[in-house]
Amino acid sequence: MKLTIITFTLAVCALFKMQAQELEKSLLWEISGNGLTNSSYIYGTIHMTCNATLDAATTKALEDTTLLVLEIDMDDPSMQAKMMKGVYMKNNTNIKDLVTTEEYELISKFIKEQTGLPIEALSTMKPFFLTAMFYPKLLNCTTQSYEETLMAVAHKQGEDVLGLETIEEQLNVFDSIPYKDQAEDLLDSAKDNLAYDTQAFEKLMTLYNSKDIEGMITMMAEDESRNTSKHMDKMLDNRNKNWIPKIEEFAKSQATFFGVGAAHLAGEDGVIKLLRAAGYTVNAVQ
Repeated sequence: MKLTIITFTLAVCALFKMQAQELEKSLLWEISGNGLTNSSYIYGTIHMTCNATLDAATTKALEDTTLLVLEIDMDDPSMQAKMMKGVYMKNNTNIKDLVTTEEYELISKFIKEQTGLPIEALSTMKPFFLTAMFYPKLLNCTTQSYEETLMAVAHKQGEDVLGLETIEEQLNVFDSIPYKDQAEDLLDSAKDNLAYDTQAFEKLMTLYNSKDIEGMITMMAEDESRNTSKHMDKMLDNRNKNWIPKIEEFAKSQATFFGVGAAHLAGEDGVIKLLRAAGYTVNAVQ
């Protein structure tokens, strides 16, 4: 009897360990099973890099699919206009409303040094997007985009490019994150002149280049020095859950190549485990 209990306990522990097992280090994953006629693929991108060259396995996956789906439809000719509407805070909110006078002066000086523009020209933008304006400076190179590389291949193959969400839906995420939290992160960047951002981005790039998607999500979740890390549910988890039925719909209609930010792949609420929970086989392509 005692042996039976011990055996059962060990089996349960092994099961939990298996369920909690870390994902392999891979950016490319094959989606199959659950009634799919042909395999689809999902690839973890990073939106800004020095070299967006695709490896042979990814190129092969693109050749084997007939549709490219990104986070948003970057082929939409109205995307730029829609984006410009969505980068501003609602209700005429101004950065002045979110920080003290001294903090506003510090941010103003920082923005002037970084962009050459007076803060008055930018002070109604969502602070997150102001911070994002400085990201190209974190890379000591001419930046490239995986999304643009993927689109170039799709266009060459005569394929459509679609999106998992609209640009409005994506921009609205940053209305759900308190503007004050975003402003505090902008202030922190101004205080140390992007020193922390540079260090964090270098670490993120190292994890990405080693295809460590588990490490990326862990790094983001454990980053207590930035307020936006408190809103992983809004930036990642909720969107992942919204994407699953759309991924299913696309994959059932034709072999599809999905390209989304690599941070969306891993974690208990990441796209890979959500697809597995929905009955699909999702395997790393090495």
